[in-house]
Amino acid sequence: MTEQELIARARGAALKAYAPYSGFSVGCAIESVDGEIVTGANLENACYRLGLCAEQSALTTAQHAFGLDKVKRIAVAGGDGSGDALAGAAPVTPCGGCRQAILEAAHLAGRDIVILAASGDGEAVERLTIEAILPHGFGPKNLEDGA
Repeated sequence: MTEQELIARARGAALKAYAPYSGFSVGCAIESVDGEIVTGANLENACYRLGLCAEQSALTTAQHAFGLDKVKRIAVAGGDGSGDALAGAAPVTPCGGCRQAILEAAHLAGRDIVILAASGDGEAVERLTIEAILPHGFGPKNLEDGA
């Protein structure tokens, strides 16, 4: 699957988001090392703190579908999802909590995970890695000395 195809899946997932409070729809598509694709979208709640990020939604689906240790790369896109197509010019990157969850998958997989941070319209894309956007992160590898 090409980067643009994976981003298109993330943009499509964003159109399924439930974002009535912020109006900011986010979608995420995850590709496994075997080429399997899962998606997720943000889910807001009137009690704002109980919302769910697109990345967390997709990572949960990935765990059930093929396991976090098989995550290869992730595409995230977000913007105005109120129309027929996702809109927005700025690339969307994972929040801090989602970066931590992606780091967990990277540690389990034993590899740095590529993140394609795309704008809502899909025109702007930043190619990042979890190690670059969460340097010195704390994850499963750090717990090895505790046993």
